[in-house]
Amino acid sequence: MNAKKPEMKVKKATLKAKKPDMSKLPKGRRPSRSPKPGDKKDESMKLQKRMLAAHAESLANAKKDGKKVVYTFVPGNLTELILAAGAIPVYPEINALQSGMRKMSASHIQEAERFGHSEDVCAYVKCDVGMMLKGNMGPTGVKVPEPDLLLLSYTGCFVFMKWFENLKQHYNCPCVMLHVPYQADGEITDAMRDYVVQQIEEKVIPALESVTGKPFDHEELVRKLELSRQAEDDMVWALQSARHRPSPIDAYFAGVYYIGPMFTAFRGTPEAVDYYRSLRREIEERIERGQGPMTPDGELKKERYRLVVEGPPNWTHFREFWKIFYDEGAVVVASTYTKVGGLYDLGFRHDPDRPLASLAEYCMGCYTNLNIPSRIDLLEKYIRDYDADGFVINSIKSCNSFSAGQLLMLRELEKRTGVPGGFIESDLVDPRYYSQANIKNRLESYLQMLAQRRAGGVKRKPEPEPVS
Repeated sequence: MNAKKPEMKVKKATLKAKKPDMSKLPKGRRPSRSPKPGDKKDESMKLQKRMLAAHAESLANAKKDGKKVVYTFVPGNLTELILAAGAIPVYPEINALQSGMRKMSASHIQEAERFGHSEDVCAYVKCDVGMMLKGNMGPTGVKVPEPDLLLLSYTGCFVFMKWFENLKQHYNCPCVMLHVPYQADGEITDAMRDYVVQQIEEKVIPALESVTGKPFDHEELVRKLELSRQAEDDMVWALQSARHRPSPIDAYFAGVYYIGPMFTAFRGTPEAVDYYRSLRREIEERIERGQGPMTPDGELKKERYRLVVEGPPNWTHFREFWKIFYDEGAVVVASTYTKVGGLYDLGFRHDPDRPLASLAEYCMGCYTNLNIPSRIDLLEKYIRDYDADGFVINSIKSCNSFSAGQLLMLRELEKRTGVPGGFIESDLVDPRYYSQANIKNRLESYLQMLAQRRAGGVKRKPEPEPVS
């Protein structure tokens, strides 16, 4: 079982994406709000909604259908490996953010704090633990099944380890940890890659085999990685379409929807391939018509500011937060949060010819596994490549993986680019740390400063000449 298996090269047939088999919406969903005039949904958004509903239904029926459930996290997730083993993945932080968007997180957090968790603990953790303590009823109104396995496939966030320690005690189920080396020197070495591959072979795959009771299907993994590669190409194209003027998308607020299928349960599936093909077609049409991005209140007609954003969004007031930006004509053309599940725009793709090696590279390549200098380099690249007028840092109170070093990053970026940065503060899913008036005031003042600089002819610093 633990013998080292060689990387398998399986001849790839032309893989055509099947039409998704979507189930009916799960019972118990909260009623939808009345649509607003700007709420016309694109086909890709409707498709994603059906995909999520079908996934929720499969989870609701997992125990009845004899399917094993694996809890894991978004950064560095091994979704293709889980799916190839015939199991169903669950992402606790996705449950938390969806709870935040549905105004359910506050009561979950209070429940966790009554249980003994500090106010300073990550709000995602408290939301998930509180949901668990209240019966594990998910944000869609469907009970989330208990895990058969906890798979910790990213260790760059210390909180993740403590989080799963709590869940292991509660559920009394097996837990396997994949130790992922930090990119302290800004690169992935052969030794780092081999170390992660060895763990996948000797720890993760045997754990999946033990839980599912069947040998791991390496050929199925290769097929799923080929589907991942196809979807990744279209996702990168979609995010990079923001280089156009006007940008046809908002790469932060709409971007969090665009990355959803890729960073969660659908990577490696025909549904994901279909979704990103549909999304690409829609964006191509917007570019041809010279249209700006869609917002909850309809199309943004005039692009006044192009911004880069560092840090996650606030989920409890997501719509109100976005409205501050589009009311001022501000479009986010690039963001680091949409890279939390992988830096595909820098060239990474899952490789069916190197299945385990490319999975290892993926685990080490997510944004929060980068050191501070690498993060600054990436943000500078986005400011220049996307011709941004400015950049904004949303510092999250309870997320040190993002917030540590952000003021240093702001000052260094201002020094390198000559572009002033804006700084706001909020939290992930704890509504106590979101102030609409304060954030609105800061952002409006910041954008007014950008307008004055533009009127005065102040330009961004040119990119320095490479050192020979």
